[in-house]
Amino acid sequence: MARIIGVLCLAAALGACSAIKLAYNNLPTVSYWWLDGYLDFDSEQRPKVRDELAQLLAWHRQNELPRLSAMLQDAQALAPAEVTPEQVCAMADRIRERLLAVSERAEPAGTELALSLTDAQLQQLERKYAKNNATYRKDWLDRTLAQVQEKRYDQFLDRAEDFYGRLGTEQRDLLKQQVAQSVFDPRLADAERRKRQQEALVLLRGFVAGKPSPAEARAALHGYIQRIAEPPPGPWHDQQQALLQEGCRNTAALHNNTTASQRAQAVRRLQAYQDDLRQLVAAR
Repeated sequence: MARIIGVLCLAAALGACSAIKLAYNNLPTVSYWWLDGYLDFDSEQRPKVRDELAQLLAWHRQNELPRLSAMLQDAQALAPAEVTPEQVCAMADRIRERLLAVSERAEPAGTELALSLTDAQLQQLERKYAKNNATYRKDWLDRTLAQVQEKRYDQFLDRAEDFYGRLGTEQRDLLKQQVAQSVFDPRLADAERRKRQQEALVLLRGFVAGKPSPAEARAALHGYIQRIAEPPPGPWHDQQQALLQEGCRNTAALHNNTTASQRAQAVRRLQAYQDDLRQLVAAR
């Protein structure tokens, strides 16, 4: 159920959305239809999946939103001053811990759903993977290096300006330089995506054929999710670690090149996020 986890974790990253409360409250419905596009739920699965998603969000609201709010408060305290890459990475580690907590909570429901899947649903999943892979190829692999860098620059610029306000020429140049020097390799990312897709299909087909116990199935799913969260030694592990360190350095460098008014804007933005989360917690 890594897909459920991904949808719920979106709530922690909805900072760019002014309608965060509406988006969060609608996550069970949105995530249901998103998951249904991958698996085409049958009449028996539909009410169970809807109920499990609602319960997962209720748990997240009560247990995780206060933690996310505390993290936002800490980030707000850091924003007026310069930051180090180590401080950025420490915040990233805290976010990762919270995502893994959601993953662990979702495992029982994910196991039950995985054990109920049919061959036809796995064929639907395989078709969906193929469609996603074609989209990824069009978006990233069929582009020149310059086009890939331009796409990434535009994405980073949108995020940065949503947070700090409009960036100046020197700040934009810094972003362009960071993108040009990035170790990001879309082909390596594509190879890893395809590998994990095939691993998921083999795992789920094994459930259909072998009928493992719930405990055995949950252990297998847990291992799969952990390999995504912490890739084993190899090229992808090295790429992930390099991207993490690069991201921490780049985030710190950009922040440290912002003006006092831009940092004040960041503080206000973080406070608005924190206010939204507190209202979400109070509404349970």
